[in-house]
Amino acid sequence: MSETIIKIEGMSCGHCKAAVEKALKSVPGVETAVVDLEKKQAAVTGSASLAALREAVEEAGYEVIA
Repeated sequence: MSETIIKIEGMSCGHCKAAVEKALKSVPGVETAVVDLEKKQAAVTGSASLAALREAVEEAGYEVIA
């Protein structure tokens, strides 16, 4: 199980944090997803591909920048 850090733009509040975490946790293979609003990033563990994680974040309405 590996950890992936995803930089995300557009998050500004608790609702944003919850929406991104929910989107990431819905991806098959994700074990945990924790969003840090101050760092504008999410730490995801599991076996999901970066492409699948990026797609989930973008479908939730946020922009992946790295």
